[in-house]
This record gives sequence, C-alpha cells and structure tokens, in this order.
Amino acid sequence: MASNTTEIAQVFVPRFPMFQVYKDGRIERLIETETVPPSNDPQTGVQSKDIVVSLEPNLSARLFLPKTANPAAKIPLVVYIHGGGFCIESPFSPTYHNYLTSLVNQANVIAVSIQYRKAPEYLLPIAYDDAWTAIKWVAKHANRNRDGPEPWLNNHADFDRVFLVGDSAGANLAHNMTMRAGHDGLGVKIVGMVLMNPYFRNNESDELVDFIFPSSSGCNDPRLNPACDIKELAGLVCSKILVCVSEKDFLRDRGLGYHEAVRESGWHGVIDIVDTPGEGHVFHLINPTCQKAVDLMNQVSSFLNH
Repeated sequence: MASNTTEIAQVFVPRFPMFQVYKDGRIERLIETETVPPSNDPQTGVQSKDIVVSLEPNLSARLFLPKTANPAAKIPLVVYIHGGGFCIESPFSPTYHNYLTSLVNQANVIAVSIQYRKAPEYLLPIAYDDAWTAIKWVAKHANRNRDGPEPWLNNHADFDRVFLVGDSAGANLAHNMTMRAGHDGLGVKIVGMVLMNPYFRNNESDELVDFIFPSSSGCNDPRLNPACDIKELAGLVCSKILVCVSEKDFLRDRGLGYHEAVRESGWHGVIDIVDTPGEGHVFHLINPTCQKAVDLMNQVSSFLNH
C-alpha cells in the first residue's frame, strides 16, 4: 500500500490540472505561471515597471503608462485584477503583460495590475484582503498634494476616473472591492467596473472553491454569489458597469445572472452587457488578435472613455 506521502487524495482540474493534494496534506502544483520583465514596448510605446505596494504582506504590482500620456493631462486610471481561479496567473505573466499593454495603448489609460497571494497555499479570503491592500495603496496617491510614493500615478492618474477591471476570478475580486469601497471608504471615485467572463457562484457544487475557501458559506456567501443578497448590490459605489460574457463560456449564465441581479437591486447606475457569440472563457486573452477580441477591446476602450 502506498504511504500517505505519495498517495494522492484529490486532483483539482476545473478546466485543466491546477494542483493535487496528497493524503498527508502536501500540495503539488501541476502548472506554473511564467513571468516576463517590465519593458518599453517598441510597437506601442507603452512603458511598464514593477513597484512594491506592501512589505507585509509582500505584494507588488505592474504599472503601465501609454506613450501619449501628456504630463499636463490626467487620464483614466484602471486597476486591473487578473483571473486564474484564485490559484494561478500573475500581473507579471506574458498573458496579462501583453493584454494590459494593448489595453493601455488602445484606451489611453494608466493601469495598475495588482498582485494577490494565491490559493491553495493562501486560502480565501486572503486574496480579497490583498486586493484591498493594493487598492488602498493606489488610493494614497489621490491626496490633494499628489505626493504618493509613485510618480506615474501622481503625475498622470485622474482619481475622479478610476475603473476596476478584472476577468474570471479577478472580476469577482473587482466586484468585491467596489462593494468594500462603499462600506469602508476609499478616497477615490470609482466610476465603473468591467467584469470580463466573471466568476460568480451559483447553486451548483464547486469542488475547487469549497477547498480553497473553507470558511465560506458557499452559495449563500455574497462574496461568491452576489445574487444571494440582491439588496446589498444597491450599495455598489460606481455609476456604470460593463459585463462581458461569451456564448460558449461555462460561466456565461453566472455573468448574465449578475447583470440581472444588479438591475433588480435598486442600484442607480447603468449596467450593460456584451455577449460575444461563438467564443469561450477569456477568449480575448487566449486569442487576442482575433477579430472578436479586437472588437471587445474596442468596446472596453470606449467604456473607459465615455
């Protein structure tokens, strides 16, 4: 009989193998996240750099500045939260580095792509707390003297035009950060959210989230399933939301359900939905040069500028 040190108790394969858990409690990751350094992109002129936002916990972020940034003009600020099932990916991966470079170039915005500690080593709700820590660091730059620690934000960010943007699990985090801003205050004006193929829980079982969020009440937890407490959604502090879903995405119905719940909540903002036909989950990241991804980028850019 195999010993507990080698015997696998569970393998988590939500869409591809993420990690496996041994009977002795040891966790083995089955996929690692590649990273790339910041750069001055030769095609777009977008500059990027990495900065530390917290020493305890140890959190960093990647900033992106468009070539067209005029020192005398303030431009919209995007705080981007990456997806990956709360378990994989990074602001520093090629996928998100390239997407943010394109978004910043297309929309002429400054962006902060934030890091959070990932499950299963760091169980939820740690990711929620880390995201809030990073967003509060960003908000430090909104004071009257513009003397925050990061010059790009001091010189270029318009803190009356702040957007939270995320995909999949990152969209869930973006929603929750907007809710928390309403409860705890932030000191900046969150104008809108873009939720791309958002992960929200419904009444179906979810083995992965049950494992990485053991303290949650599951489908009755509004952090995971906002529709379980519709009246709370009226407290969203932003004035507009763009929800992006895809026809073949396994999470499509949850995005549609969120859209409907916000409309029914009594919230006084404007919520729109983009439903891309024939595409799956985060297709815009997987195949960013296809025409439908280009069209979606144009829609997101327009949302950020109007």
